[in-house]
Amino acid sequence: MGTVDTIKKQIADNPVLLYMKGTADAPKCGFSQAAVGALKKAGIEFAYIDVLAAPFIRERLPEVSQWPTFPQLFINGELVGGSDVICESVDDGSLLKVLQQTVEH
Repeated sequence: MGTVDTIKKQIADNPVLLYMKGTADAPKCGFSQAAVGALKKAGIEFAYIDVLAAPFIRERLPEVSQWPTFPQLFINGELVGGSDVICESVDDGSLLKVLQQTVEH
């Protein structure tokens, strides 16, 4: 399986997936730390992929997602955005609405 297929499978297999630098318990950049903090604050369970430990994923994901930076959050296969979008959508409640809608369908 190629890297692009691996990425597509990861996104398909995980309803809420964060591609980030570091781990959920030890983020390795401020943007990943902010994203993890916002998701945890909202009580959102998520899987994560450490792109620092997976250089092929780190290299190819921006091409797949059309998003150049990390972290990247996917919900049910759709890119939500990066750190700023995650933090804003948690703060204004819109991320929880998206999650509730996806659970209902």
